[in-house]
Amino acid sequence: MKTIHLTHSYAAPARAVWDIAIDYGCLAEVVEGLISFDGLPAGKVQAGQKADVTVSLFGKLPAQPYHMEVLEFDDGNMILKSSEYGAGVKSWCHTLHVTPTAAGCQMSDLVEIDAGWATSIFALWGRYLYRKRHGVRLRILERRGPFKDRSIS
Repeated sequence: MKTIHLTHSYAAPARAVWDIAIDYGCLAEVVEGLISFDGLPAGKVQAGQKADVTVSLFGKLPAQPYHMEVLEFDDGNMILKSSEYGAGVKSWCHTLHVTPTAAGCQMSDLVEIDAGWATSIFALWGRYLYRKRHGVRLRILERRGPFKDRSIS
């Protein structure tokens, strides 16, 4: 098992960043070109939600079954915990937390990954994937609202 932890700062209200983080349409957008989903739910994440989808890396590799389940959804405290598996992953447990700051907010991603012998590879992929999401979220925020500073970090 490997754990990755990334924190990104946004010069935007915490609720605006949270709303993007829990929107399945935005999820598809932030991973576009890296992962394609078939069967992703519409709308916002919901407590207890389960989804069986197929995923394809880069939209080129054969699609594989993937299961996602929302273990905790705390809209007031802006915390989301999910458990996922499939496509070579035994367990992908993700905790996302958005916290207000004086300059906007921070989003923290804590991901515990078990993919057997390929765990280190999936951990590198996860770190890359969550870093790439940050830049796309900045563009979504810019498109949705008048945020002058693109990012703090």
